[in-house]
Amino acid sequence: MHFQCGVLCSFIHMNVPTTPADTETHNQTMGLLQERMRKYREPQKYINAGVYPYFREIDSHQDTEVTMSGKKVLMFGSNSYMGLTYDKRICQAAIKAIEKYGTGCAGSRFLNGTLDLHIQLERELAEFVGKDEALVYSTGFTVNSGVVSCLTGRNDYIIGDDRDHASIVDGRRLSFSQFFHYKHNDMEDLEHQLMRCDPDSLKLIVIDGLFSMEGDLAKLPEIIALKKKYNATVMVDEAHGLGVFGRQGRGVCDHFGLTDDVDLIMGTFSKSLASIGGFIASDSDTINWLRHNSRTYIFSASNTPAATAAALEALHILQAEPERQENLWKITKYALEQFKQANFEIGDTESPIIPLYVRDAFKTFQVTKMAFDKGVFVNSVVPPACAPQDTLIRVALMATHTKEQVDRCVAILVDVFKELGLLK
Repeated sequence: MHFQCGVLCSFIHMNVPTTPADTETHNQTMGLLQERMRKYREPQKYINAGVYPYFREIDSHQDTEVTMSGKKVLMFGSNSYMGLTYDKRICQAAIKAIEKYGTGCAGSRFLNGTLDLHIQLERELAEFVGKDEALVYSTGFTVNSGVVSCLTGRNDYIIGDDRDHASIVDGRRLSFSQFFHYKHNDMEDLEHQLMRCDPDSLKLIVIDGLFSMEGDLAKLPEIIALKKKYNATVMVDEAHGLGVFGRQGRGVCDHFGLTDDVDLIMGTFSKSLASIGGFIASDSDTINWLRHNSRTYIFSASNTPAATAAALEALHILQAEPERQENLWKITKYALEQFKQANFEIGDTESPIIPLYVRDAFKTFQVTKMAFDKGVFVNSVVPPACAPQDTLIRVALMATHTKEQVDRCVAILVDVFKELGLLK
């Protein structure tokens, strides 16, 4: 997200509270950094109020129900859209990879860390999303931060939606290029930004295909039309679209029939593909450049054998079992109807990501705590993951959720919202 400050960015550094007896000794040894960090007590306000919603411990595998401190809780806060994170076939693929290759590669892809397994996954991903070649990175975050930062030069431009993911924002911060952002899904504003650019310079438009907090889609057809009008380049982040939209889950670009018009397609393994890592897919010349210039690719240890094998097996299952995507959409449509009928404000979502707007940070934390106490795990979304006036509860669906589970979730959230005066 583009938003620069707020409640959540205050939680980046958690400090262990000091006791009064330690204060004098601590002050004598405290440097400028420690002095500044010691003043930071924002998380403790919410911890002391009993509503701090982060770092909750799960002691079971990710599923529609999880176990937390011996208590079963309905999971509506996971990105496992296909419900594959405990699929036995994927687990076995990871185990076999460890048995053959070990637990790690002990180096970067650039040097000693490239396995035949990496190459196979890259080939199959490129074919799946409809591009010449692909590169596999160790995390999705490092795909965006490493690709966006190295494609353009000092006299070029990067243009992004103001709700783009933080990894895109960090990528453009690392670039020497000029950066413009446009109002969320506002095509007039995007065109205005394109008109500000030197027509002879490279103009890279980077967008989320499916926005991860609000659940709405980028206006890709209109963006492609502007790309052609202004001779721009388009990169689409399919982190949340992969598995969800398009034929066999090929993503938002495929959903709109615009794969050939999109220059770079990015995706992650940590959601529908039940693993960890990410990839970028494009034409052969662009991949050749990235392979030798993307610092987060060259200077990161390569993805582990287990994670690579897990993602590869999940990709095979995704293509072989289209009923998973069908089930996801059936339960999504059902859930959307239930939340609408209950008068929740859900914005423009058209996906398994359903935002329930609260518009108050403290009450957002209260909802999360009260829902959890009643047996439902949902996520709080506050700045910088959203605008200060748009705090929300993020409900996320899996292909394996049942109507009965959705009904329980909606009923509990209705009770909580009404108790806090948030629902008509």
